[in-house]
Amino acid sequence: MRVLAVDPGLTRCGVGVVDGVPGRRLSLVEVGVIRTPSGDPTPKRLVAIEDEMRSWFERHRPEAVAIERVFADTNVSTVMGTAQVTGIVMMLAERRGLPVALHTPTEVKAAVSGSGRADKAQVTTMVTQLLGLDTPPRPADAADALALAICHVWRGGTQSRLEEARLEQLARTAGRGSGIPRRVPPGAVPARRTASGPNPAIRTPRPTRSNPGAQSR
Repeated sequence: MRVLAVDPGLTRCGVGVVDGVPGRRLSLVEVGVIRTPSGDPTPKRLVAIEDEMRSWFERHRPEAVAIERVFADTNVSTVMGTAQVTGIVMMLAERRGLPVALHTPTEVKAAVSGSGRADKAQVTTMVTQLLGLDTPPRPADAADALALAICHVWRGGTQSRLEEARLEQLARTAGRGSGIPRRVPPGAVPARRTASGPNPAIRTPRPTRSNPGAQSR
């Protein structure tokens, strides 16, 4: 599976492409950072990012897209820029019919390093080892994008297996035919049947016994 991962940002947008399947060695295809001048108007910067991102899509033809999930921050302008870039990537993926997944930073850290509290240096070290790189990817935005791609390859495989198991369970349930419980009307006592014998929910009146000592005088 080829994953294009994006660490969104208006000034620096990390992009990484990784090939791999769960349980096997991963390989780096390309990594880079899209930059825009902070002094340019926001619409112009967004157009530049869209043009660059379109080139990444066309050049690598990914099968899935992973984006780091945006969180609220005290710097409103930073959050808005990140959200705007996220929207551009989603739009480009949707036009190509590609699935998009959002992963939190904690999920990415846990998937790559085994700890959701790992710092950037630890994540970068693990990315370098997992991809068999000679030198750590720089800057941090590039390393974050690659970590995101690795996370999606591994988590995506797990989610696919869970979905397959769910569909198999639904198919088995549908095949039994009688797996749907019957509705019991309000106030009714459900009848329970035993392997043999009468229904215990139905009471049969006992015959009255006559007293032989009681005779009319």
